[in-house]
Amino acid sequence: MSHTPPTTGTFVAMTTPFEDDPDRIDHEQLAADARRLEAAGVDGLVPAGSTGESATLTHDEHVDVVDTVVDAVDVPVIAGAGSNSTHEAVSLSRRVADAGADALLLISPYYNRPEPSGMERHYRRIADAVDLPQIVYNVPSRTGRSVDVDTTVALAEHENIVGYKAASGDVGLVSEVIERTRDEEFAVLSGDDGMTLPLLAIGATGVISVAANVVPERTAALVDDALDGEYALARERHHALGPLFRALFDETNPIPVKEAMDVWGYGPAELRDPLSRATPETRATLEALRDDLEGER
Repeated sequence: MSHTPPTTGTFVAMTTPFEDDPDRIDHEQLAADARRLEAAGVDGLVPAGSTGESATLTHDEHVDVVDTVVDAVDVPVIAGAGSNSTHEAVSLSRRVADAGADALLLISPYYNRPEPSGMERHYRRIADAVDLPQIVYNVPSRTGRSVDVDTTVALAEHENIVGYKAASGDVGLVSEVIERTRDEEFAVLSGDDGMTLPLLAIGATGVISVAANVVPERTAALVDDALDGEYALARERHHALGPLFRALFDETNPIPVKEAMDVWGYGPAELRDPLSRATPETRATLEALRDDLEGER
């Protein structure tokens, strides 16, 4: 495999901005978001994932989102490309690869909840079909089934499967994944901002971050400090950002982060049905956090 896997540092789980009519993607704003985040010093961007409302994008829209981000920046782009249909996941992965993605983020099959043998076969078929670095995304709160450790360890042996996005909330499970894949070229990335520092402490190499949409410099600094072994500084940053990390999941992601984008002046809060705008209480919390965090600068 000739690709350099993007698996260390801070990667932003990007939102997808919509125009006043949420049936239309605002590609100009999307490109501006990508350039802003690159300028802030993040290590890569992750468009068209869960935070990017991939569940309600058509496949054509999905590919167009990836294409816009690829064209806007020079940092690696890890494109969301998963599906609960293996055939669709292969097709979408090929299309975003053609659009210029540097790697793929692949959510595990949702709703149909495959057994471990089917889960492994699903990922192997994609990895065999598309020659890009691929990251297994474990988020059982959305999919209904966790990717078990044995399956993850088996997949780590495939040359194209280079990492694992950990969003299960189970530190013990993630620790075992790290322990049992230490001899492979395989990285673990936090998929939950509040768990980033604990996971870095046990061997994770970075984060795919929601919070970095609004505080990219501070999120990257937290990760960089931890990777440099500066855990006292990383702990200070973690606790300073803790209220924001929690607020961004007070409602279903990406409802709060899109509201935060609007509060911070970075883009519209418009969501596509069936998601609805954040409550006034959530917005007030985010406004107070913005004022607090900006006051600390």
